[in-house]
Amino acid sequence: MDDRDVAFAGAAQQARMLADGSATAPALLELYLERIARLDPELRSYRVILADTAREQAAAAQARLDAGERLPLLGVPIAIKDDVDVAGELTTYGSAAHGPARSADAEVVRRLRAAGAVILGKTNVPEMTLWSFAETVAFGATRNPWNTDYAPGGSSAGSAAAVAAGLAPMALGSDGMGSIRIPSTWCGLFGLKPQRDRVPVTPHDDAWNGLTVNGPIARTVEDAALFLDVTADESGFVAAAAKEPGRLRIALSAKVPLGVVTRVGAQQRAALDESAAVLRELGHQVVVRDPDYPQTAIAHALSRYFRGAYDDVQTLPRPERLEARTRNFARIGGLISDARMERIRASESQLTERVTSIYDDVDVVITPGTALGPSRIGAYQKRGAIPTLLLVAARVPFQALFNVTGQPAAVVPWGFDGNGIPTSIQLVGRPFDEATLLSLSAQIEKARPWAGRRPPVS
Repeated sequence: MDDRDVAFAGAAQQARMLADGSATAPALLELYLERIARLDPELRSYRVILADTAREQAAAAQARLDAGERLPLLGVPIAIKDDVDVAGELTTYGSAAHGPARSADAEVVRRLRAAGAVILGKTNVPEMTLWSFAETVAFGATRNPWNTDYAPGGSSAGSAAAVAAGLAPMALGSDGMGSIRIPSTWCGLFGLKPQRDRVPVTPHDDAWNGLTVNGPIARTVEDAALFLDVTADESGFVAAAAKEPGRLRIALSAKVPLGVVTRVGAQQRAALDESAAVLRELGHQVVVRDPDYPQTAIAHALSRYFRGAYDDVQTLPRPERLEARTRNFARIGGLISDARMERIRASESQLTERVTSIYDDVDVVITPGTALGPSRIGAYQKRGAIPTLLLVAARVPFQALFNVTGQPAAVVPWGFDGNGIPTSIQLVGRPFDEATLLSLSAQIEKARPWAGRRPPVS
């Protein structure tokens, strides 16, 4: 492999290379540091590169490798989204309103370190992780490596841009309203929103009133499964990804949940239609059938989202430094009382039961990954909170509902739109059934490989 091939090999393959001695942890880290220095000034995927501490970690990992020690991610660099705590570093949430450096790792970072990962840096996000684009006064605009005129998605914007451009083999993302699946779609990656509580969010438990989960943004299904094996309370996800799924009953649905005004673009619809043919060729039973989306589902999600933003802003030491749009968004969330939020949370089980009733007849539901492609850089400048929300929601209507239900959902890369931006399909599984999603995604990956695709900025 040349250096570029190594950079795009993915976390699982790199772990094997480190274990068999065909690569060293310090050399692998330096490869990424060189690429970041050369390419990231254009992309701005990282807020900060932790070069000094990463070099120390890589050297220590190599000593352990030389001594014969084997851990799942020993020596593999990992990027961390900047809403997750890393000891000794700021957690800025994309804002100048942040507090001091954190004294301890978030639990998910602790588990990644325990698996041997080298923490490479912290990736850019929209202010308070609110949007599907990351363009902040504090840290600038993060760009899509497939077409730098466009956003990479969000809120895990920098994590997806970094993995897509070969500036990290894998990244930690979080997903409260689609924030792993949206940027994974538009950056041509495999992104998995795990079942709620599968991967710890401690010390930010119950973030956004239970909507938010942590999960992987990865080049391959195996990489994402490996991430789950080392961060979740259960294991066996790599084994599940390697297992044939058997003949599944799969429902295809392009229905937009009630409350969002949009249309599904031609390329996004084509991805869904083409997937039907591929899945049938793989031996699956495919039907067109829509989940039973309650009329109140989007309002339910938005209430938890707005109130979550309000709660997050209350923790900031310098909220006056927030951008006006963010302050207004949080102000709306403050209108949702504790009593109302309790009633909304109490209605979750009934809503979930209705949405998941489709799994009485099918094993997996597939939707378009997004309805449309990403926005151009600068498209939302000087727009207020509600106008921005309406425009964003029209692009990404298929995500938030499954944060409410808590069930796992993944996006599988598919084709490209007219702007050269990747498209995807979204696979939604039964509650607690990441195993089927991983197995089916790996089968699609074999039939339609995507990991070898390289964006223009790479």
